[in-house]
Amino acid sequence: MTGATHQAWIDQIQEDVIDPDLPICDPHHHLWLDTGHTGWPYTLDDLLADTASVGSGARSHNVVKTVFLECHAQYRGDGPEHLRPVGETEFVIDLAEQSAARRLATGTGAEIAAIMGHADLGLGTAVEEVLVAHAEAGRGRFRGVRYICAQDPHPPLSMAPNAAMDDPRYLDGVRTVGSMGFTYDAMVYHPQLDELVAVARACPETPIVIDHLGAVLGIGPYKDRRSEILAQWRRSMSALAACPNTFLKLGGIGMPMMGYRWDKQEVPPTSEELAAPWAEPIRWVIDAFGPDRCMFESNFPVDKRGAGYVVLWNAFKRISADYSVSEKRDLFHDSAARAYRLEPVD
Repeated sequence: MTGATHQAWIDQIQEDVIDPDLPICDPHHHLWLDTGHTGWPYTLDDLLADTASVGSGARSHNVVKTVFLECHAQYRGDGPEHLRPVGETEFVIDLAEQSAARRLATGTGAEIAAIMGHADLGLGTAVEEVLVAHAEAGRGRFRGVRYICAQDPHPPLSMAPNAAMDDPRYLDGVRTVGSMGFTYDAMVYHPQLDELVAVARACPETPIVIDHLGAVLGIGPYKDRRSEILAQWRRSMSALAACPNTFLKLGGIGMPMMGYRWDKQEVPPTSEELAAPWAEPIRWVIDAFGPDRCMFESNFPVDKRGAGYVVLWNAFKRISADYSVSEKRDLFHDSAARAYRLEPVD
């Protein structure tokens, strides 16, 4: 399926925006010029089109800031291997400054306010060199790294090789991220969450943001085991919530690996359909961590495989409808601002 074909599928569902004035910091999106993780490019123009995407006669969601998350895009083609990921920050910073200039000139459009790059945390304390290079390239917008530890024996879930979470060098790398004032984004699958608890306890000075609800798997050997898996997930999430240096991203619900194959439907889901299977688990985990440590995320364009941008954020607003004004401010903006050292909502 091409990007245009997929967009035509997405466009079958048009919704008016719920609570269009609520400020949003989207703390998780990607950009790439090749086929990336979806099969088509995702550029700054695509991001701006999605964040401003509206149904017939509707307003867009009020996305004021975004955070770019590493996705192995535009690495340097030469030089030391450990410094090649800095090319991604060099690529994104130009786009971030373009987005800021556009918002300043027009008063509209999301600004890419922060960049999370990649560095090999298996380098241990030597990762400092990479972090310094990212910070220099990021011209004030670099906020830290994501290092993916997600691994599973089911082949479709396999990831690139990574350091084990109990490797002393990896733990030294995580501590170095924190000691330099940066944030660590952690992506693991739900069976690995107890290992991440040990990391959070061993690195208490490093802010750790857990991606995609801890990746509650629902395919392959995890298919049709949702009740059992959610019980295990709740136990692990309770332990993570007890670690005060952790934050949680509420999203990933459009990804096929989460078990709901929205991408296989003839018509994409509505926001009500998206919210239905996730409302109870998300509300439970918000209560566990507190709204001040939870943030809704788009994970675009990866989650675009399952739903459009307006529909996805409408689903989040339905799920959080009963929270207070201040709690919603945290969930949609200020928790992300805390995790990535951005300005809170005025």
